[in-house]
Amino acid sequence: MSGNEIEERLEKGTSLWKDAWLRLRKNKMAMIGLWVVIFIFLTCFVFRWFLPQDPNAVALGNEFAPPSAQHWLGTDQLGRDMLTRILDGGQISLLVAIAATCLTVSIGIIYGGISGYVGGRVDGVMMRIVDGLLAMPFLIVVILFRELIEVRVDLIGKFLTSEWGWDKDFVRRFSNIIPLLLAIAAFGWLTMSRIVRTQTAALKRGEFAEAARSLGLSHFRILFRHILPNMLGPVIIYATLTIPSFILYEATLSFIGLGVEPPNSSWGVLIKEGANYLESNVSMLIFPAVVFSITLFAFNFLGDGLRDALDPKAAKD
Repeated sequence: MSGNEIEERLEKGTSLWKDAWLRLRKNKMAMIGLWVVIFIFLTCFVFRWFLPQDPNAVALGNEFAPPSAQHWLGTDQLGRDMLTRILDGGQISLLVAIAATCLTVSIGIIYGGISGYVGGRVDGVMMRIVDGLLAMPFLIVVILFRELIEVRVDLIGKFLTSEWGWDKDFVRRFSNIIPLLLAIAAFGWLTMSRIVRTQTAALKRGEFAEAARSLGLSHFRILFRHILPNMLGPVIIYATLTIPSFILYEATLSFIGLGVEPPNSSWGVLIKEGANYLESNVSMLIFPAVVFSITLFAFNFLGDGLRDALDPKAAKD
């Protein structure tokens, strides 16, 4: 960096987030991933509502229709429009992944922050619990937990439709994903808690934390107002890299029949249906698989770019 550039930065002022954005913009793959993610969200949640086709409308006699002006990606084995089913499936897959990530990050921050700040025996016991849960096979535990809470969620759904008059299709669609969401989030926070615990244990000995204690601030305020906000960078990086993992978990569970229930769709359900009719119509597998793969690649490229941009060591360069 030249002397003139340094002087300009000193005159204008800068911040960690501004520097991180400048570094992220220089990463071409991360920017491509960012624009692809934005495009996927706009397509699934905005463009979808301009399409008139009902994704669950069966049209017998129009099975495996090729792409046309009416059905841009053709139809499936029941004559349903593939494009709307892919976009509706994207809504479910993305909602599950993002909601599960938010729950995971929230639980992990609180648990890991308390463990790292308190320290001592409390920290030892809390981390041994995390180690024990991490030793369990994740997918098997998620499947068992999902089966346990599915019945209770179904009862809540019936109550909402019968007593409060909620729309049955709306309740049925989202009651299918709640057990899946809770099951993934219930055991997905473990790694986040270990990351936060390590960072908290280091930051609580910092000068700003000592100054806060000398002012008589409570431990709760020191932890949640001063220490945890300083970990926003690593949390954002982890959350961005966690979303594609949860999309993959949802697809895996839906593929084996433990995710979203028919006639609703997700990318995992569509890939499963495409695999079943691979010899009849290969496009049923190709279209959702391509969209699914592109989304995973985009999130991973974006997460890697954010990791490089928010790296504290890179900020000193």
